[in-house]
Amino acid sequence: MCNMRKILVLLVTAMTVLTLLGGAALAETTHTVFADAGWDSIRLHNAVAAYIGETAYALDTEEISGSTPITYAGLINGDVSVYMELWTDNLASYSDDIAAGKFVELGVNFDDNAQGFYVPRYVIEGDAERGIEPMAPDLKSVADLKNYADVFVDPEEPDMGRIYGAISSWDIDLIMRSKYEFYGINETFNYMDPGSDAALAAAFASAYKKGEAIVGYYWEPTWLTGKYDLVLLEDAPYDPELYPLGQCECPSVAVTIGVSNDFYAAAPEFCEFLSKYHTSSALTAEALTYIMDNDASYEDAAKWFLAKNDALLDEWLPADKAQLVRDALAAE
Repeated sequence: MCNMRKILVLLVTAMTVLTLLGGAALAETTHTVFADAGWDSIRLHNAVAAYIGETAYALDTEEISGSTPITYAGLINGDVSVYMELWTDNLASYSDDIAAGKFVELGVNFDDNAQGFYVPRYVIEGDAERGIEPMAPDLKSVADLKNYADVFVDPEEPDMGRIYGAISSWDIDLIMRSKYEFYGINETFNYMDPGSDAALAAAFASAYKKGEAIVGYYWEPTWLTGKYDLVLLEDAPYDPELYPLGQCECPSVAVTIGVSNDFYAAAPEFCEFLSKYHTSSALTAEALTYIMDNDASYEDAAKWFLAKNDALLDEWLPADKAQLVRDALAAE
């Protein structure tokens, strides 16, 4: 009898240890780190995917913030689990890294985007409702800009125009600087480094609200392009050899979803969902505009987005997982 009790105690102890170890392993494999590389749309898509991960797949999620080079390195070394927006043409080593198996590309989030130099539409066409006369009615292309320094005046150097460039840590900034020089814009304009996404957006928003002229780099999808009527200036047709030199338009970029090799092995069902995750610039811009108009958090916007676009759940998820998300939304 005594020996039987000892055996039972040993069995219970062993089972407890195995349970604890199994729980630790589960926690390790379900902890999911999303890359926040510093712009609004990636934060939105992080929130959407994280909400689904938490409600349908019992994942424990967090975001890690950093520049594009830092977070991209984190994806490769495994510190980042999921990267919801990899702007492939802006990452010089992307194709080589995929070929070398440094991480797993699961699919395309969206590929109907644009980027380049933008102006408010009222600069070209005016806005009768706001009492704004056209300021540059013949402005159509990037090449035309050099003739309009007097419209886009640099307040710190009134004899020159001001053009806002891309974020200095982004590869696209090198291309936009080359474009600025190739078209001779540098002869009459100063190139303004905005310093951050937020500062660039603030410059555009402030000018738009005042009905003032502004020209600068921007991209879609963003809350800014969703909320305000901006015009992408025309450029020479895209040519892959001329593009790095800034001598043609920027192509639409395949914005992909990538996961680390370790996470791909650890969370196959969630990765299957991510492989089906596909949106558009219009859907993304609409959600980002919702954030700005309602002072909403990314988490609240994710819930709004999923409730408004319920059909996406059936495209992305098995029926039982889709129902878990719908049940969670209904309980909010």
